Amino acid sequence: MSAYEADVLAPGLDVIFCGLNPPPDVAAGGHSFASTSNRFWQALHLSGFTAKRLLPTEERTLLEYGCGIAAAVHRPTRQGADVPLREYKAARPDLEATVRRYRPRAIAFLGKRAIAAMLDMPEIRWGLQPSPFAGAMAWILPNPSGLNRAFGLDALVSAFTELRAELAVGSGRA
Repeated sequence: MSAYEADVLAPGLDVIFCGLNPPPDVAAGGHSFASTSNRFWQALHLSGFTAKRLLPTEERTLLEYGCGIAAAVHRPTRQGADVPLREYKAARPDLEATVRRYRPRAIAFLGKRAIAAMLDMPEIRWGLQPSPFAGAMAWILPNPSGLNRAFGLDALVSAFTELRAELAVGSGRA
């Protein structure tokens, strides 16, 4: 299976940010994390992944910063919660193949739902995971969706900054 059209990927990235699944507008040719309530682009910039706050239309510019975007499940729905856990579990082989193909240093899951289902681990902690995912360091970050009211912008930026610091240490750029 080829990469989903909305995925933004290249070999050897520092990190692939893995969202749950695309909303219908992205599947119809829109851009990732484009909802005005989504805080992904803001969190990326404020945590130092990008030199400026990118617009969703500039998503391919992420590659210049060593970052990519993928979806755990490629079927569009209005919310990630609309995807049954069994569908995330069934998507694991395709996502693992994508990670092995592109060989990022890390994969950062945006929220726990997809990775918890894929690993069949209902209880999973935030941050660095004890085991890699398809050979890449695995992280779980809070979902930046505006629907996620459990994490404010400061908490998102803090979590993204922790990942960025780990990637810098691992590359010798600390």
